[in-house]
Amino acid sequence: MSHDAKNDNKRRGILMMLLACLFFSLMDAVMKRLTADFPPMQVTALRAMSSLPLILLYVHWRGAWSSLWRVRWALHLLRIGLGVLMLALFIYAIKRLPLTEAYAIFYISPFAIAALSIPLLGERVARASWIAIGVGLLGVLVVLKPTGAGMVSLAGLAILAAALCYAVSAISVRLLSRTDSAESMVWWSMAGIAVLAGLLALPEWAPLERRHLLPLAALAVTGFFGQLTITEAFRIAPAATVTPFEYSALAWALGLDVLIWQVVPELRVFIGAAIIVASGIYLARHEAGLPESERP
Repeated sequence: MSHDAKNDNKRRGILMMLLACLFFSLMDAVMKRLTADFPPMQVTALRAMSSLPLILLYVHWRGAWSSLWRVRWALHLLRIGLGVLMLALFIYAIKRLPLTEAYAIFYISPFAIAALSIPLLGERVARASWIAIGVGLLGVLVVLKPTGAGMVSLAGLAILAAALCYAVSAISVRLLSRTDSAESMVWWSMAGIAVLAGLLALPEWAPLERRHLLPLAALAVTGFFGQLTITEAFRIAPAATVTPFEYSALAWALGLDVLIWQVVPELRVFIGAAIIVASGIYLARHEAGLPESERP
């Protein structure tokens, strides 16, 4: 591939990542609005249920029906359980926190993935990466509790737990990607979450009304196109190029907080987010420079 073609792919990859972050931020804003009418577990179920028709259309367009059944069920079931727990915790938290603050805490997940890759994948994390992980954790502490006064909120702890669930799920995706198709991973994850979260939500299920149809459609479309664009970003451009732009979600979240909820996060959130973003970008760049065998 020519130098110009590589640069063009990098630019397209960055654009796809920026769009993915926009779509996912809009999706999270819709979920935050739905928490005014529904419990977190029902919103989790609705998030998955609303996306299933579009996923089926995508599988049909790709002609990937046969690949849906060649799967490693144990890992898929693990991802489903983690997905339900992660979404329920995340939705519980964003009902109580500004999106910007929730995102800042959630961005501990890249550091958790790097750390968990040692016991779960048997991979090695370099000393410089450990320093980045430590600094990133410091940034999370700034967001959660900068002065030492008061207690860490339950919502903040919920986001931390959701980020850890996401990290373990991401590692399971690495294992699944060796044998299972991307279509099967997306379909079984969403279908399983829809069923399990739906069953768990049944005791407190609130009736849907006509006014909920538009938010549910928005949930389906933003989630679907977010998944497509982030997949395309990593397909056409190196991870080290596009990963730093994942933090643009913080800017989208801040805009949504101000426009929809008229909330501006406290200064500590911006300071902590800056520490987390700087550490995350350094971690991504450092890992990109390592030999393939040494990357987490």
